[in-house]
Amino acid sequence: MTHHHLGPESIHTVWDRDLPPALSIRPGDTVTFETLDASDGGVARRAAQGEVSGPPELLALAAADAHGPRSGPRGHPLTGPVFVEGAEAGDALRVELLEVRTAAWGWTGCRPDGIGLLDAALGAEGLKPYTHLWDLRAGDHAEFLPGIRVPLAPFPGVMGVAPGEPGPHPTAPPRSVGGNMDIRQLVAGSTLWLPVEAAGALFSVGDLHAAQGDGELSGTGIECAGQVTLRFGLERGANLSTPEFATPTHGGTSTRWHATTGHHPDLMEAARLALRPLLRRLEARGLTLEQAYVLSSACVDLKISQIVDAPNYTVSAFLPLDVFGEE
Repeated sequence: MTHHHLGPESIHTVWDRDLPPALSIRPGDTVTFETLDASDGGVARRAAQGEVSGPPELLALAAADAHGPRSGPRGHPLTGPVFVEGAEAGDALRVELLEVRTAAWGWTGCRPDGIGLLDAALGAEGLKPYTHLWDLRAGDHAEFLPGIRVPLAPFPGVMGVAPGEPGPHPTAPPRSVGGNMDIRQLVAGSTLWLPVEAAGALFSVGDLHAAQGDGELSGTGIECAGQVTLRFGLERGANLSTPEFATPTHGGTSTRWHATTGHHPDLMEAARLALRPLLRRLEARGLTLEQAYVLSSACVDLKISQIVDAPNYTVSAFLPLDVFGEE
């Protein structure tokens, strides 16, 4: 079996079965992918221009990664596509995650007009655009504020293959062939199965997160660049209808949690109702609204507690209290 390497020269920003492959491999081969952060260097450019605040050392790290804006459609910068020899529609592409390594820094942001769960409501209450820079060099954790440390569990937010329908297709919504699923349990040691719809599968990866809570509440996890090493296999005629995965973790390493709940006939509204009181608790600890929101996105887990007690669904928002250290 052969090991391959793909660098940022193979970046693309759409799904399209007609994209020329950046690499052709055989089942059993491994590939190390160099990935860019979800902003495609946008946060680094802002840091270089003095438009982001933070510790000077972190700003220097970010500014060093700045590059010019990319021409063409906007979307997640994805590394690939990889053509897997013999892959045909109806097969399953097996993707084993061998290693996920982050860059030295990352970021989490929120803005009133963004895609987060509470952006519109909090914007009316004075939420301001905010970008938090994280130092990822410790490897196992990142400090948010003095006394608040978030454990790191890096994973690629986007892994997928080309849709069978002619493209181009945007990268933002996940679909039956994978893509922007943001499943934080897809860490090293996991295996992902993807339904193949186009000849050769045409696999791509990107949108690395150093950490994220279930829900990615503000619209971003700890976004970063990095490296992902994967091993590929084929399962003939599997006829999957949706991605499936095996993982060594269900997520959540804290020993103590504080949960708030929301109850409503609409599942999204129940999630919003669960998150609001949790933000208030974080503000009571001295965090600003913006800090509370992005910290929640990095480590708070939304869980569906019940969907059978009509007419209301129950969503619980779990805050890992271990991020605050000894109390």
